[in-house]
Amino acid sequence: MVNAWEVASIVAVVAGVVGFFTVLRGSAFAAHAIPNGSFAGAAGASLIGVSTLLGLGVFSLAGALGIGVLGRRGRHDVVTALALVMMLGLGALFLSFSEEYAPAVYSLLFGEVLGISPNEVVPTAILGALCILAVAVSYRPLMLSSILPEVGEARGVSGFRMEMLFLMVLALATAMTVPVVGTLLIFSLMIGAPAAARSFTDRPLVAMALSIAFALLIVWIAIAASYETNYPVGFFVGVLSAAAYTLGRGWAAWGPGSSRGEATTPEAIATTPLPS
Repeated sequence: MVNAWEVASIVAVVAGVVGFFTVLRGSAFAAHAIPNGSFAGAAGASLIGVSTLLGLGVFSLAGALGIGVLGRRGRHDVVTALALVMMLGLGALFLSFSEEYAPAVYSLLFGEVLGISPNEVVPTAILGALCILAVAVSYRPLMLSSILPEVGEARGVSGFRMEMLFLMVLALATAMTVPVVGTLLIFSLMIGAPAAARSFTDRPLVAMALSIAFALLIVWIAIAASYETNYPVGFFVGVLSAAAYTLGRGWAAWGPGSSRGEATTPEAIATTPLPS
C-alpha cells in the first residue's frame, strides 16, 4: 500500500501538469492515442522477454514523433487516428503469438496500482521528475504557442518545435504512468482533473496547481475505495475524473463569475502576464 500511494501520487502530479497543457492545446485525442498505442510496445517487449517499460517508452516516443511529423502537413486528427489504429494492430499481432500474457495485458490496460513493487518507485519518480523539468524549462514558450501560436511564431517560438516537445513529454509521461493506472485510464486522469481546474480560475499556474490537487485527490480516494471494496482502481479513477469535470462545469455555469463561461479560455489566459 505504501508503494501504491507513493507511485500513484507521482503519477497524479505528472498527470496534473502535463494534462493542463494537453487540455489547453486541445490535444486530448493525442493523449488518448499515445497511451493506447504504447500498449503494442509492451506486448512486443513481453514477447521477446525484455522490460515492458522499455517497450512502452519506444512505442510511445515513436507514436508521438509520427503524430507530430505527419500531422504537420496533414490533418492532425486523421494522423493521430491512423497512428493509434496501426499500433493497436501491432499489439494484437504480438499478442496472437502467445496466450501466456493475459494477466500482464490486463494490468497494462486497467492498471495494477495495488501491485506496485518497491523497485518500481524510483524509476517512476525519475521519469516523473524529467517530465516536470521539461515542462518547467519550456513553460513560457510552450504557454505562448498553446494560447497564441501566431504571436509565438512572430516572436520566434516555433509552433512545430513546441508541438514535438510537448508530444515527447506526453510520451514520457505515458511510459511512466501506463504500468500504474493502465492505458485506458491515464487518459481520464490526464484530462478530467485539468479540464475541471480550468473552470475554476483564469490564472495558468493556479489552474495547474489545482489540476495537481484534483488528480491527487482522485487517485487517493480511488486507492482507498478499491482497498475497501475490491473494485478496480480504474473504475474509481474514471468515475471521479468525470465527477470532477462535472463539478467544474457546474461552477463555471452557476458559480461566481459564471457569465464568463469556461474560465481559462485562451483569451483569458493571454491577459495574464507570464512569469519571466
